[in-house]
Amino acid sequence: MNIYKKRLYEYWNILYPGTDTGKLDKFIAGLPVIEKKENNNDWYKDAVVYSLYVDLFNKDFNGLIDKLDYLENLGVTCLWLLPVLDSPMRDAGFDIRNYDRIRADLLGLEENFRKEEQEKIFGNFLNQAHKRGIKVIFDIAINHCSDEHPWFKEARKSENNRYRDYFIWSKDTSLYSEARIIFKGIEESNWEPNGDGWYYFHRFFSFQPDWNYKNPDVLLSMTENLIYWLKMGIDGFRADAIPYLWKEEGTSCENLPKTHIIVKFFRAMLDYVKEGTLLLAEACQKPKEVVKYLGNGDECHAAYHFPLMPMMFKSIAAQNNQPVIKTLSPEVTPEIPENAQWFTFLRVHDELSLELVYVTEEDRKFIHDNYCLKPEWDFRVGEGISARLSELMKRNPDKIALAYSLMLTLTGTPVVYYGDEFGKLNDEDYYKEQIKLTGKDDTRFLVRGRINWEAIEKELKDENSFHKKVFDLISGMLNSRKKSDIFGRGDTEFISSPKEILAYLRKSNDKKILVINNLSDKEQTFNVPKDFLNGKPLYKNNAVFEKDLLKLKPYGFIWMK
Repeated sequence: MNIYKKRLYEYWNILYPGTDTGKLDKFIAGLPVIEKKENNNDWYKDAVVYSLYVDLFNKDFNGLIDKLDYLENLGVTCLWLLPVLDSPMRDAGFDIRNYDRIRADLLGLEENFRKEEQEKIFGNFLNQAHKRGIKVIFDIAINHCSDEHPWFKEARKSENNRYRDYFIWSKDTSLYSEARIIFKGIEESNWEPNGDGWYYFHRFFSFQPDWNYKNPDVLLSMTENLIYWLKMGIDGFRADAIPYLWKEEGTSCENLPKTHIIVKFFRAMLDYVKEGTLLLAEACQKPKEVVKYLGNGDECHAAYHFPLMPMMFKSIAAQNNQPVIKTLSPEVTPEIPENAQWFTFLRVHDELSLELVYVTEEDRKFIHDNYCLKPEWDFRVGEGISARLSELMKRNPDKIALAYSLMLTLTGTPVVYYGDEFGKLNDEDYYKEQIKLTGKDDTRFLVRGRINWEAIEKELKDENSFHKKVFDLISGMLNSRKKSDIFGRGDTEFISSPKEILAYLRKSNDKKILVINNLSDKEQTFNVPKDFLNGKPLYKNNAVFEKDLLKLKPYGFIWMK
């Protein structure tokens, strides 16, 4: 028996002991096996990921095709499409209404379009991206759906409805009382009244009912959704909110053993159908918990290094290298399987998160005090900051570039958030528009917003504009990073230095790159190791040699071969 098929049965029996395997037999018999054109199963280690909302980036998939050359020239090798599946858009698309349909407006189609039309338009986009060597992954919320999902609309009609058990119901709202409220300050309970004496369970917004994975039909249905997109040509999935999949009374309902079994089931299926399909974990947890979602190389291929992100901001604000060094030490960041990878980021579509699961109260206060520069940027009562990178860095191109130098050269695969490459600002008009649409004062909408390409292209022709200065710095770094696989695959060795300087070697086999970052707002000097004195800079900003001494202007840095 195929090893992956064997694992599917093993996981099924753990999740649903004593349950007939007939459904699984039939399901596996119908699984396709997709031939691959390449054998580079760990391509994600060398990727430069660019995260975007299709509509906010450039209207629809045809608009995105028009910008593929721009993205290729920028140095992007993988697109992470933020939610594209059919949705009422009350949570920016994370409230999925239909898992096998893309939103009509993104396809340039009318509602009730035929599947063949979707497959032609989205398939063409995938082909155009792949021609340029750009992989494509997208978001899929597997913990919850929209309350407009057809099955939930059916389920809430009566206790006897065939879809009732696809969701979690109770008349006793003390059930799962140890599960924390994730959207503190926005939601007051994890239970929402159905209007008939029953309540349904949700971990996020009240209009996002959680799936009931204790029902095997839910697991198989979600797996079928993934397979549909695999057959279309998608290269991977960002599994949204995976720590919450399985619920047990008397627990926090997070990181439970059977949640990991569900993830292993998805991974075994992906490996069976198309090896090398990325499964990316979105788990806002401490690294020692996050690494569990990588398993023994048999769960997710990669996971976000959430704690590293705020510590990069802290190191810059404190002008001190210790927050980053301590976070990447083995005491905080455990070893990961050989085939696994960390994904690193500065900003994404969410807030600059300061959840206590991976920062201390002291860290939270320090970062919040230094970066929450306006009251309206506050998110979840001090647990986050809703602001674009350029705003957090006070629109200082050199400071923005320094932050990118850290992200692009430290351990892992970097994620560029759309518009950050030219210093996109907070979008207050979009924020106000979304409050009206959703009825929720969600300040994360400040960090989203549309790109006005006509205005930006004009700015990028002006050598003196803020956007042009940022773009030249970021695009230069991205393309320089692509010239070496050390950054995605090599080890990191920190070098002793004054606290204001973060210096480290990236090493792979006999190759080495030295990175020196000035975290401070004052000029610093550094004695470069002798074997690098004749080395060539791979990239530098505000860094010059005077004989054997390196001088770094405020926020200056250098990457040296």
